This record gives sequence, structure tokens and C-alpha cells, in this order.
Amino acid sequence: TDLRPLDILSEAMPAEGLAHGMRVFQVQGVRGFQLSASRPRALGFPASRLFIHCDRFPEEFSIIVTLRALRVPTKRNEYIFTLMVDESPSVLVGLRYAPDKLHFLFWSQERAGGWQTRVTFPNVSLSDNQWHTLVLAVSGQSFSLTVDCSIPKDVVVETPFPASLSVRRASFYLGNRRRRKGVFTGLLRQLVLVPGADATPRICHAVNFKVATLSVPTVLQDVPAKPVSNEVLKYPYETDMKVTLGARPRCTKQEKAQFWFNASRRGLYLCNGSAWLSMLEVQHRLDYVEEYQNLATNSETMGVEVFTIPKVGLFAAVANRLTPPGSAIYRWTDGKFVHYQNIPTFQAQSWKYFTIGKKIFLAVANFEQNERGQEFSVIYKWSRRKAKFITYQRITTHSARDWEAFVIEGEAFLAVVNHREGNNHNIDSVIYRWNPRTGLFETNQTIPTSGAYDWEFFTIGPYSFLAVANTFNGTSTKIYSHIYIWLSGSFQLFQSILTFGAADWEVFHIGDRVFLAVANSHSYDSGMPAPSNFYAINSSIYELNITAQMFVKFQDLLTYSALDWEFFSVGDDSFLVVANSFDGFTFSVNSIVYRWQGYEGFVAAHHLPTVGCRDWEAFHTAEGSFLFYSSAKEPLSKVLKLKTT
Repeated sequence: TDLRPLDILSEAMPAEGLAHGMRVFQVQGVRGFQLSASRPRALGFPASRLFIHCDRFPEEFSIIVTLRALRVPTKRNEYIFTLMVDESPSVLVGLRYAPDKLHFLFWSQERAGGWQTRVTFPNVSLSDNQWHTLVLAVSGQSFSLTVDCSIPKDVVVETPFPASLSVRRASFYLGNRRRRKGVFTGLLRQLVLVPGADATPRICHAVNFKVATLSVPTVLQDVPAKPVSNEVLKYPYETDMKVTLGARPRCTKQEKAQFWFNASRRGLYLCNGSAWLSMLEVQHRLDYVEEYQNLATNSETMGVEVFTIPKVGLFAAVANRLTPPGSAIYRWTDGKFVHYQNIPTFQAQSWKYFTIGKKIFLAVANFEQNERGQEFSVIYKWSRRKAKFITYQRITTHSARDWEAFVIEGEAFLAVVNHREGNNHNIDSVIYRWNPRTGLFETNQTIPTSGAYDWEFFTIGPYSFLAVANTFNGTSTKIYSHIYIWLSGSFQLFQSILTFGAADWEVFHIGDRVFLAVANSHSYDSGMPAPSNFYAINSSIYELNITAQMFVKFQDLLTYSALDWEFFSVGDDSFLVVANSFDGFTFSVNSIVYRWQGYEGFVAAHHLPTVGCRDWEAFHTAEGSFLFYSSAKEPLSKVLKLKTT
């Protein structure tokens, strides 16, 4: 009855670091693992690593679990752990939960073929975003569940737990049953198997029952609090650990196992006998944002594109509204953007920089006709001899809003968003394919769009996607925007998402998670009563759910006629900045920088004063990290510097 606890969670971790698909999050001051559904088998290990001397599962045992569960949809089950025979779909032992229920599963092989028994504990509420510790005690036909050291729930079933359950060629899996379906979406802190008697008394003596611990992986253990009294004297011990300060000391066999603290970089290093290994190093963190440069532009700026031409330098192309004087290109010189080249444009909306082989291009989306009544957008090519962009190809467009360049299977494509033709917003946008023989872009595919504003191309594994932001169909902004997937040589509809005057899509990755943010600009429907404010509206962030093979809503953020999202990183931190343009009363609206807070999603971190903000671009130089913001309401754009600590 006093056998060694078997820490399943710790056993699943490699000797160094975390297993693929495991991330550490801290919520309510307590750390836990979040498990990924992308590779369920990576979260498993052979049972023989726990059952070293015997390949039989204990006849009597307790399972201790500390978790924080999310709300589970009706009729959905999520697995906390399973024990499964290799290459067999059968669950030998498992624990899963559903809304207000907990199920313990086991396989009985006493009859020919065997069968699975499910022991259900009703009225178990775990999906409340709080930490809970469960103790499941099993002995023969008796099953007892204690939640947070409350009154046990006892269940007696006809089929006893098997007295001799073989675990030969079996493996434990954390948070899944070797499939993506039913993966645990919450946080897991403790998972311990205690052979022998009921382990409840070993747990239910802690001050905080909900996070009582018997065995927790080292990476999840809390930083020890300062003892109330001089408790360390009760347990005498010796140590020869030495920490060196100052300049980088030598690291030889004599200094092995000694530490060096680098005050300038705030890093802690360990000598391994030949080199200093980084144990802890503080990454740069965004402290505040300051104005760095006021850039007077030819006229109001609808969009900006920051790019680097190899061996030449960093540039910014701004899309200006008035014609003349057209739009301009600026070059980064001595830590500032300096005017470099003017280009005639016609109410330009955006620029797109791209390359094909050694050729360098810059495409502008023109919204209006030229002085001859012709309506086209232009692709410019960088001339190395003249060191400027020159006209390369004109393409007929209809109130073009945006270009997107991408490569699929080695072929180059360019997609234009056509916003409207006359008063008709329901028209085709066009995808062009580069013809290497003629050296020109040629029509490859048309896609129906409704007052579209933006294309966003992205890849996930071997698959290519193209998302369109549909804004207005002639009567309403409450319309579907679409995500297309490349299959058999063309884009085909993958998913439709209801949006409200969508002006921009932004795809980004955090770890192995894929997100897609939409900027909703306003809510208008000619057939519906007017809302109190057309422009104060949620913009949404969606996350790819690999199991469902679709993007599902992750978070709503209140925005004010949002026109753009920009994702950027500083050190280990991830950020989103939104272009708020109009709140229904004034164009002087704060645009907001949101910081990624893990389990809490994106949280407002900085409020930036902007006027009719239309576009954000993040970029990095030797001078630091910056944000470039364009104003659609005044001939002044700004470069902001990200100050880090």
C-alpha cells in the first residue's frame, strides 16, 4: 500500500526541454501544460518506462489529476489520458470528461475478445476555468472520485477492474487517444498513478486543495516562497555553488558547475567545463512606444509598404490619394526615411513588393482613372542601372484596393482586389500567373467578390490559402468573406466567415498555432434599423482548429472602423496593432497595440494617438524596431520607435 507514485506527466517529457506539442502557461499563479492536437503520438511514451519490473497494471490504484478545463461543447468528450496497445484502437485504461460528467474507461479481457467498461461520475463540474484536483481510487468493483477534497462520489459496477491487465506493447498518451479528435484543450498540471490503496489522504492535507500536489514536473513547480521562519535550518545541507559577477570569466574544468551572472544582459550562465551555457537570459520586452519621425507626404496616405532591396537598402512606398503629385518612395538614410522617388498614381490604395528570380517588382493598386479616362494599375520593375523603379506592365483593374503576390509549386502569382465597377460592387477579382516565356502576368482565374478590400495569402503545411475581405455588396456590409484553398491548379472555396465591412485579413503564427484576424470597418444594412454606432464594432481573431479543419473564433476585440491589423514580435513577446480610423464622431482615435498573454489571448498594452489611421507596417533596422503608420486624413505619416527594456 506504500508503493512509489508514478508521475505520468513527467515521464512524457524528454530529458531536456518539452515534448513536441507541449507549452507551459501560468494562469491564476499556477503553471500547467497546454497540449497540441497536431501530433498526438508525440505526447506518448511506452508503458514499460513506468512498469519496469512487471508488465501488469495495478489491480488497486489511485489516479491523481490537477487540471484547468475549458468549457466543452455538448456531446463532446475530451481525454485527459489513455493507455493503448500499439496499433490497436482499444483503450486499456483512460480518463475523459464531458459537460458535467467524468468517465473512467477500462478494458476487461476475461471474456473472449474482451470489452470496454465505462464508469461514469455524474454532476462533476470541471469546465469553469478554475483549477481542480481529482483523486480517482479504484479497487475491484468500487470506484471513488474526490474533487478538490470534497465528499467522495462512490460508484459500484458489475464488472470489476481486471486483476491482471497486461500493458505489454502499450503506451500512455497525454490528453488524447492517439487521434486529433477529443484532444484535451485545457491545462494539465499533475497526472500521477499511485499503485496500492486510496491516495486521497496523501493529497487532502494541503492548504489549497484545488492545486494540491503529490508529484509535479520540475518545469511546472512554483518558485518557492520566502519561508515564514528560518525553516532552512531545520534541514541542514551543504553546497559549493558559486556565482561569479563582472566580466566574462574563464570556463575550464576547474570552474565546472559554477555560475556566471552577466549583469549587462541580465543572463545566468553555467560552465560545463569548456563553455558557458545560457540558463536564463532576459529577452527584450516592449516598454513603450515613442514618436521617432514625422514624415510629410504628398497627400493623404492610404497604404504603406516597407521593403528591402538587397545590397541597396530599406525603402518605404506610400500610396497617396491625390493626383498629381502622385505617390512617393522613401529610402532609409542615416536612421530616417528620406524622399527617393516620385511615381504618378491615381488615388493609389496600396503597394506590393515582390521578386521573381532576380527581378524586383513593385505593384500599385490605382483606385481611379487616369487623365485619359483609362483605368489600370501598374507593375514597376527595379532598374539596377538607373537605381529606381520604372514602368513594366499595366493591368486593367476596377477601383483596385490591393495586390497580393505569392508562389505556389514554384510558379509566381499576383492577385488584385477589384472593389467596384461603377456602382456595382459585386464583380470579379483576378488572379494572374507569371508567364516566364513572355515575362508578363496573364489572367489565370477570376473569383467573385463584393466590394473587396484585401487579399491575404498564407500556407499551412503543404496547403496554400487565399483569403478575401469582402466589404459591401451594394446593400449591406454584413456579408461573408471567404477563404480559398489551392486544389488541382485553382483556388476553391474552403470556408466562409461572416464579417462586417471587412477591410483586412492578417495571418500569423504563435508557436505551432495559426491565427487569422479580420478588421471589421462598419456595420450597415439598408434593410435594417441603424445601430447606435456604425463604427464601434468587434473585429475578430480566428484560430485554425486542425481537428475540425476550419478556423474557429478565438477572440473578439472592440475596434473603431478598423482598417488594418499588423502582427509583430519583440523578443519572445507577440503583438497585434489595429488601425482604428473613425469612432463615429472623430478621426482622432487611438489605435491600440495588443500583447499576446497566452491563455488570456490578446490584451490591450499601448494606446497610440492616430488620425484616420489606414495602415501599419512593422520593420527592423540597426537602429531598432519601428512601426510605420499612414494617415488617410492628413498628409502626415509617422514612424514610431519601440522602446525596449
